[in-house]
Amino acid sequence: MADTKSTKPTENTSNNKIKHEVIKDPLTGVETTGHVWDDTLMEFNNPLPTWWLWAFYGTIIFSIVYFIIYPSWPTGLAEKGYIAGTSEITYKSDAGEEITTHWNTRALLAHEMQNDPNELKRQTMVKKVAATPLASVVKDPQQSQFVLAYGKGIFGDYCAGCHQTGGQGVIGDYPNLIDDAWLWGSDSVDIETTIRKGRTGNMPAHKASMSDAEITQTANYVLSLSGESVDSAAAEHGKKLFNTKGCSGCHMPTGVGMKALGAANLTDKIWTQANVPAAADITAKVAAVKTIIANGFKREMPAWESRLSNDEIKVLVAYIKLLSAE
Repeated sequence: MADTKSTKPTENTSNNKIKHEVIKDPLTGVETTGHVWDDTLMEFNNPLPTWWLWAFYGTIIFSIVYFIIYPSWPTGLAEKGYIAGTSEITYKSDAGEEITTHWNTRALLAHEMQNDPNELKRQTMVKKVAATPLASVVKDPQQSQFVLAYGKGIFGDYCAGCHQTGGQGVIGDYPNLIDDAWLWGSDSVDIETTIRKGRTGNMPAHKASMSDAEITQTANYVLSLSGESVDSAAAEHGKKLFNTKGCSGCHMPTGVGMKALGAANLTDKIWTQANVPAAADITAKVAAVKTIIANGFKREMPAWESRLSNDEIKVLVAYIKLLSAE
């Protein structure tokens, strides 16, 4: 290993000033500070690049300017509890009053919603769709395309969390919106009411009022209504139970359901609670229906009229109708 020497001061006899000789690392040739440890361990002298230093100083200057212009540091001395900045923004309130305030993201959003050309076009189109009868919206290619594009965003924000992105729902939890079974009515007025006011679906549990054998018989009858191959003798007994144990009061004696109560139609092959389609055989299908009869269920959909505007609700209704028609 090459020998290294520490920095040694030398005396300039002409002016009596001390100067240091420059020492470089013998292996790399990099200049060192002259500090040496353990005879060979040396400290390199690698100052930061000039461009990096200026960039660093620039960020400091930028932060100072930003703190002055925009809301920044919380402080008890400021009127708002924080430094509000010098930048201002103007927008209109819901009442049409012009408001000028310090820059903030809420005011910026309101300003952009009221001034951005694309946003103004969107608002115009929303109002146009809301004012147009649904039958005409479906026939108008421009309005239909807008509803499918804009309505998809509303549905994704507020509905897809339960009904899934494509509206197919989850059996046992959330209704399918793209089939032909509408528990609370398929008319646009019914759908709008559902969105505005929400719905509460409730089926009482029958395990306290019916024996297991009776529940099995009733389940066989319910499955027979939609054409499933069941135990005919059990289904015959189940029919009597269906009409005497309260089932027909909601689902009607013929099993076609009741819109006013959101009671499902049991004569089609669409299942909203018992996952019959996933059952491997008739025994599993009976077991699935028995679970619902025995335990009942309660489902609630929240009201959205406080979260969505009237025009947005109408666009959402049109979107759901178009979605179910595809």
